[in-house]
This record gives sequence, C-alpha cells and structure tokens, in this order.
Amino acid sequence: MQLNADFSRRVAVHAADLAWTPSPMAGVERRMLDRVGGEVARATSIVRYAPDSRFSPHTHAGGEEFLVLEGIFSDEHGDFPAGTYIRNPPTSRHTPGSRTGCTIFVKLWQFQLDDRTQVRIDTTARPFCRVPAAPGLELMALFRDDREEVRLERWSALSAIERNLPGGLELLVLSGTMAEAGETFKPQSWLRLPPGAQLKAKAGPEGCRLWAKLGHLAQAQTAPPSDG
Repeated sequence: MQLNADFSRRVAVHAADLAWTPSPMAGVERRMLDRVGGEVARATSIVRYAPDSRFSPHTHAGGEEFLVLEGIFSDEHGDFPAGTYIRNPPTSRHTPGSRTGCTIFVKLWQFQLDDRTQVRIDTTARPFCRVPAAPGLELMALFRDDREEVRLERWSALSAIERNLPGGLELLVLSGTMAEAGETFKPQSWLRLPPGAQLKAKAGPEGCRLWAKLGHLAQAQTAPPSDG
C-alpha cells in the first residue's frame, strides 16, 4: 500500500474528518496518515481502541513511537494516560490494549534498526520552555538523536511561526488551531513538509499545542523488508 508516500511533497490530512477503518484486531480502528507497505508497514496513523480491546503479543522489529491523545493505553509495562509519549525501540515486545478505551497517534518502522533507547514520558508533568529568539513559541523536548528531534510545541494566540526545514517536519495539532498555506488545522490535523521547505504558519485566536518531529525526513523512508 502506498499512501502519501512521496516524501518530497507537502501533505496535509485533517484526520478528524476521516472515517475510522477497522484493523485486523476487533475493536481497534485507525485513520491512516501515511503508509508504505502492507499490514506490516512504515506507517503513521491515529488508532482508536474500544474499551476492553487489545492486540495479541507482538514484537516491534522496526520500533514504535506513539503519543496517547485520549483515554488510557495499557500493556504489561503499565497504564499510560493521555499525554504520555512512548518510544518502543526495535526488538521491543508488548501486548497493547485499553480497558477504558483510548486514542493514540502512532508511528511504526521509523527507527534506526540499532536504536535500543526506551522512552516513557508523562508530558503533563513537564514544563514548557520559552524560546527567547522566537516570541510566542514554547517547547518541551521529548527525544533527540543524530537523525531527529521530537518535541511538543505551544504557540501563543495569533503568533506567527516561521522556520527553515533542512530535514523536513511533521506536525500534529493536539489542541487549538493554526493556519498554514491557506488551510486551518484543528485537533488531529497532520502536516508533513519535505526537506528544504519553509514553515510559515500562524496560531489561531486561542493558540495551539502540537506534537512536532524534525530532521527525520532527510533520511530514506522505506518499507519493512517483508510483509511477514
């Protein structure tokens, strides 16, 4: 499957307006944002678990990164409420599910295969930091290595945000609104800009809070080696 698989182009998906589609597991549905591959794929999705639904135990050969948007996500490692950011690196294993139901933003097969860094962060317990050189912008660091940076951003009301993007950018709106290229982005709206692009955006009258990933699109974006 190829969905928004040309990483040299700008892509915007307003996922809250999309229908939910079923996954292979009963009670688990998704809204696909980009995808390269079959059921095992390099994928970016919003996934919804019904109460008392779960996947079978499995290993993430290519790694898994997600942010809990609503509800409580659970596995044998704990219960993770909305605002939890998790990186399960390649070779990690778990049995994901939710007793209460939850919605997560998830990225699969987008790690360096030798990465073994496990990350679990409760973002509701961390402060944002002001950026003196960028009025109206506050940041919360989540992860950084030699190929990418992941963070939460908070833009104050009506602030203009501009930045050059040598390694590309992905943004997911978590709350509030922002505008870019004549489009209004609301919660669950996702924007991907290619390497070499420039972000020119403006926060809405209530400001906005976003998940952001930078730098990673300068790397080759490929499907898993097999669909098994």
